Amino acid sequence: MLGIEKRAFRIAWTVFLLFLLITVIYQIRETILVFAAAIFCSYILSPTVSLVQQFTTKRRGTALAIVYVLLIGAIVGVGFAILPAIASQATSLLTRLPSLVAGAQVSTIPLPGFLEPMREQIIVALQKEATNLENSAVPLIQQAGSRLLSGFSLVLPIILIPIFSFFFLKDGHEMKEAFVAAFRDMRTRATAELIMEDMHNVLKNYIRALVILALISFGVYSLVLKLIGIPYELLIGGVAAVLEFIPVIGPVVVLAILIVLTAVTSIGKLIWVVVFWVVYRFFQDYVLNPLLMRAGLELHPLLVLFGVLAGDQIGGVAGMFFSVPVLAILKVIYLHMSTAGVRKDLTPA
Repeated sequence: MLGIEKRAFRIAWTVFLLFLLITVIYQIRETILVFAAAIFCSYILSPTVSLVQQFTTKRRGTALAIVYVLLIGAIVGVGFAILPAIASQATSLLTRLPSLVAGAQVSTIPLPGFLEPMREQIIVALQKEATNLENSAVPLIQQAGSRLLSGFSLVLPIILIPIFSFFFLKDGHEMKEAFVAAFRDMRTRATAELIMEDMHNVLKNYIRALVILALISFGVYSLVLKLIGIPYELLIGGVAAVLEFIPVIGPVVVLAILIVLTAVTSIGKLIWVVVFWVVYRFFQDYVLNPLLMRAGLELHPLLVLFGVLAGDQIGGVAGMFFSVPVLAILKVIYLHMSTAGVRKDLTPA
């Protein structure tokens, strides 16, 4: 064909289609993130829906309606009970931050010898940044409700995610069966079914474990910081719970926030805060994580870090969170496809 070898043409065509697919995915990444968030919510709600379904004569639609009503009530209840306190602590911290940075405690923080002559300049620079943060962040927190209502681009995903989750929960099994049935070859169909099943198990274990870890982190950070005497414990607990969804980088950011907050408010308790963080991370990494993630993602930490950084470039914070499940899914697909290829090679002609 036009002097081009047939095999070379197929390789070039495959590369072109792959490049086109990646380009399309990148262009619609925001829509994909909404669907991914809906799948995330589906896995969170699925155990509750299955439990309620046992008491509604196996009618999944009725169970879904009950769970959604309970969910709305829980969100409203938590919102009124906890969120105002967290917002109040955030506003208080940002308002006091400039005076805290300029306070006497900051001047006693030990610095490396080469930075000691520049202590005054560093404090002035930190105070300036704290003032800028106060001027920009406090109005944002105080007007968060009105900004949320007026920002249609933010409201639309909030509306769509529960709707998509409803359909995933209601018709997820039928969607899976339809996808598998699209393969005519029985061997390919069996491989596709195994891939879907393993993907389901990986996502189920990973997402549910993350939610439990986030709730535990909120409780542990809030309680321990309260006992140590560190202010803004609910705020730090909420931040720690949210950052639990960002592997590797999230816990390090929490430590940095704790060190800065303790340095400007309770410098004498800094060692206790660091010890607490180290002990909790050890307990979480070697006890909680293996217990909750029984199936295990089995991804190398370097690959996880690469995925988190790449996810940040593609989709920001949401991309950082979804990068690890995507890598796990790609690994599942690769392993099954490799196994299927080996089986095909070993099959007698």
